[in-house]
Order: sequence, then structure tokens, then C-alpha cells
Amino acid sequence: MYILGLSCFYHDAAAALIKDGKLIASTEEERFSRKKHDSGFPEKAINFCLEFAGISSEDLDFVVFHEKPFLKFERILKTVIRTYPQSAGSFSEAMKNWLAEKLWIKNIIRQKLEIDSEKILFTEHHLSHAASTFLVSPYDEAAILTIDGVGEWATGTLGIGRDNKVNLFKQIIFPNSLGLLYSAFTAFLGFEVNEGEYKVMGMAAYGKPRFRKKILENILKLHDDGSFNLNMDYFSFHYSAARSYSKKFEQLFGKPRAINADFFTYGFEFPSYFGEKPENYSELCTENQFYADIAASIQAVTEEIILKQAVYLYKQTNMKNLCLAGGVALNSVANGRLLREGPFKNIFIQPAPGDSGAAIGAALYVYNHILGHKRSFILEHAYLGKEYTDEQILAFLNKSDIPFRRFDTDSELIDFCVSAIEQAKVIGWFQGRSEWGPRALGNRSIIADARNKDMKNIVNLKIKFREPFRPFAPVIKESELENFFNVENKTLYPFRYMLMVLPIKEEKRKLIPAVDHEGTGRVQTITKTWNPLYYQLVEKFAQKTGIPLLLNTSFNLKGEPIVNSPQNAYNTFMNSGLDLLVLESFVVERKDIAENV
Repeated sequence: MYILGLSCFYHDAAAALIKDGKLIASTEEERFSRKKHDSGFPEKAINFCLEFAGISSEDLDFVVFHEKPFLKFERILKTVIRTYPQSAGSFSEAMKNWLAEKLWIKNIIRQKLEIDSEKILFTEHHLSHAASTFLVSPYDEAAILTIDGVGEWATGTLGIGRDNKVNLFKQIIFPNSLGLLYSAFTAFLGFEVNEGEYKVMGMAAYGKPRFRKKILENILKLHDDGSFNLNMDYFSFHYSAARSYSKKFEQLFGKPRAINADFFTYGFEFPSYFGEKPENYSELCTENQFYADIAASIQAVTEEIILKQAVYLYKQTNMKNLCLAGGVALNSVANGRLLREGPFKNIFIQPAPGDSGAAIGAALYVYNHILGHKRSFILEHAYLGKEYTDEQILAFLNKSDIPFRRFDTDSELIDFCVSAIEQAKVIGWFQGRSEWGPRALGNRSIIADARNKDMKNIVNLKIKFREPFRPFAPVIKESELENFFNVENKTLYPFRYMLMVLPIKEEKRKLIPAVDHEGTGRVQTITKTWNPLYYQLVEKFAQKTGIPLLLNTSFNLKGEPIVNSPQNAYNTFMNSGLDLLVLESFVVERKDIAENV
């Protein structure tokens, strides 16, 4: 039985294909369209899934959409009526989008895939989120917590998963939304909503939560069970598509941070790639520190809300396992704190907990919960996307007249790459199937030496061209985790998917400065079983240097999706200062390109 799950029309459109209850292929549309956070109908992602399985749309038993459009439309209409005339401007834009496309998703699916309407099903948004985490988890039973911006009406849910069933027993209703609260602060801090939330999380490490009390006393009322009520006088997201906070919000917190403004404080060295230090450096440091404190404050409040919800959920379920989903589950700092301070022994988060991951949940909810099939699948790794063979890569290199070197064995390739890393070279690493979700987990990664204190600036200057406060991740052998990081509970899966931040042991910080983010690291653990070549790279580096850890960041330029194809990888290589490009067994070197010109 083949079931295709779909998510689209808001952000991070995706497709996921299950075969007899096992997830065999899933990918975001952006990887093929090259449009970051592409929200359009995921035609290219669907085609990949079908091609991977060797089937056509005629072979699909069901296609399941991740939410119920008419319920969402009902919420939008009722919200517009309640907030009129403030909502007059956004109403016409919403109607244009909904009446032109979003309301007719069933017809679009039917036409695009040429399948019968009876095969097209819909699940509720947060049920899709809940199913996407529990039904691929290693647990027979678990408490479930979902938190995001908004689905149809729900913005968060609490539930239970047992065997092949997912049931939700409590929900938080729009406009009370932790995701939209965080996004309002994201916009205030000068970042793009649905894109810059992780930047707020990174900036928060350089601030102090001195506005926490102001947030809790003015803009929300937090209850003991973790539910809350927003004071909507401070927000505009419920009646405006262009603005998420109100003038009253600005009166409370002050002037918003300028969009794309450089960020630096006394807390870290002024980046060389910013150019000359400005004359009013001290004044700008003070101003930036204020914004860092705002970021730290909303991060602290977010963590407090999540912890309260988790404690309440634990009391209601008395379960030792927790499954998390929804876009807020990408807040790896909060996840780390939940592991350290929360009541649950084990935590599971799948690699794409946001809207793209709901495509998995929609398909599995139908297969397991609705159709009653027993569970037979655990998501052990995230390598579910497109793969290219050596023959395809060789054809690309030859056709493009790109000079390269080919290694006959993995050990020779690894020796060469480790030697290059020791020489402070930065590698674009392209191997196997692309990762599912927003994190680069060793198949579409940029790799460098975490021991080099200058490597943050080197990677930013040469490749990423991004904000200096954003951290680079440490990738470490799973067996070495406790030697470098403070962790009492060895919940494995969130670390494998780079979804938790842990404190670095104080005595280890000086050994790995390039991945030290104010004493913490967003860890990725690896094992030989599920990524042997990536594991060999870290292991060989450990043998030569004594450090079982490398710097890993996503293989892309600022503002672009992670690379998907050899052509994407080569384009990024040529438009950056990467020293080496590794495409499976082929290596392209910067110096050879220069000599070939």
C-alpha cells in the first residue's frame, strides 16, 4: 500500500511517501525549486517520491493533505469579522489567495496527480503534527506535545500515543499562540517571520532576560498548566498580514531593530567581514545589547511556557516518554532545557517537526490510526531525499569541464579530507541521500576544524556571509557525547537530528572554540551504523588530533536552500570561498579550478 502525504500553501511545502507503513522518501519542495521555504504545490517533491519508489500516481492508494482547509478558512473569516475594520486591508489579500487556490486543494491534487477524488483525504493540522512524531518514534506509548503558529484553530495540543493510535485531549486556541508570540519578537528584532526565529534563539545567548517580567506582566497571562492568554492590544497578526505587533508593543519595548542591521556587542570580537569598526561602535554595542536582552527574554518566557506544559502533560499522562512536534519544536535551546529540567525520561523529535514534517504525519495517521495497521517503522535517520550515483556525478563533471580527482577507496578519501581539515581548509561535503528537514546532518554539510578559534570568522567570511552571533554545530561520535557535553539523559534521537543544545563541559571549551556558543553547542551525534562515511571522517580526525568532533554547518549560502544536486553544490562552491568540494568519491579543489580558468 502506497500513501502520499502532502503539506503546502503556507511555508515549507513537502511530500512524503510511505509504503506498507514505512517511510521510504520525503523531501521539501525548496530543495528542487531552489526557492527557500517554498510554499507552492510540491510537484517536484512529489515527482521525486514517485520516481524513487518506481511508481506512478495511479499506484497510490491515498493522498493525504496535512490539514483541513475549510476549517482554516472558517477561522480566517471569523477573525476578520471580529477585527473589522482593522482587518479590511488583509481581508482582500486573504480572499485572493484562498478563493484562487487554497480552498480548492482537493481539486488541485486530483488534477495534478490524475487520481480519483475518493483517494484524497484530509487530516487536522495538529493531528498531522502529533502523528508525525509519535508514529515514527521508538515508543509504544508516549505523551505528545505539539506547538506551532496556528493550524485550523489550534496553536498547540496535548495528547497521548499508544500503539498505532494518536489522541489529543487538550488544545490552545488561536489567537493565543506561542509560535506567533515568538514570531512577533522575531519581527521586532529585524528578522523575517518563519525564517528568522532561529536567529532570535542565537542572539539570545548574548543577552540577559531582564524583560521577562515585563513580558509576563503586560503581554500575556501564564497559567499553571502552561496555557496562556495573549493581550491582543500588543499584536496585529490577527488582523494584518504585513505586521505582527502593534504600536502599543513598540511603546512597551521601544524602537524596533532595523532590518538587516549588523549585530555586535562587547560580548564577542567585531567581525572582520563587517569592514572597518564604526566610529559610534560603543553606542551601537549598547543598542545591540538591548536587543540581545529582548531576545533572551522572549526565549526565557518560551522555555518557561514549554516546561509548564510538559509538567502538566506528565501529571495528566504519567508517561516517561514525550514526543514533540510543531515549528516551536525546532527551538533546540528550549528542547535542551526540557531534557535537563523537565519530567520526562525520554524525548523524541523527528528531523522536520514543522509544517513540512506534517506530510509524514498525515500519511501515517491514515495508515496506522484510521486504517488500523500495526506500526512497523522507526525513523532511525534523516537521509530520505535525493541521491546521485558516481556515474551521474562523473557525467556532470565531464560535461561541465570541471577538473577533479577521484579516490578509489573510502579510506583514501577520508585521509585526504582529514589532512585538508587540519590545514584549516573548509570542505563542501556531498554524500548519499539529502537530509529530511532543515538541518544538514552530514550528507549536505560544510565541514571544518572546530579546534580553530578563527574558524567561525573564516566560514562566515568565505562561505556563509551570515550574522556572527549564529552558532555552528559540533558533530560528535555518539559514544563521546558525555565526554564533551553535560548530559545526564542520553535521549538519542534529538541529538542525531541536531535538535538540542547542551552545555559544553568547562574544561573542553578551549579545545573546540569554533563550535562554542557562549558555553553551549547544538549537538549532532553520529554512529557508524547509519552514516558510515561521515562517521569515518570524524573518527579519523579523532585518531589524528584527539578531538572526536568537527564543525558542521549547512551546505548553502545565506538566503538559499541547502544544496540538493551536484550542480547546486558546484554553484555554491564557485560562489563562495570553499577550499574543497567532495561529491561522493570525487574531489574538486579551488586551486585546480583557478589553474583551469
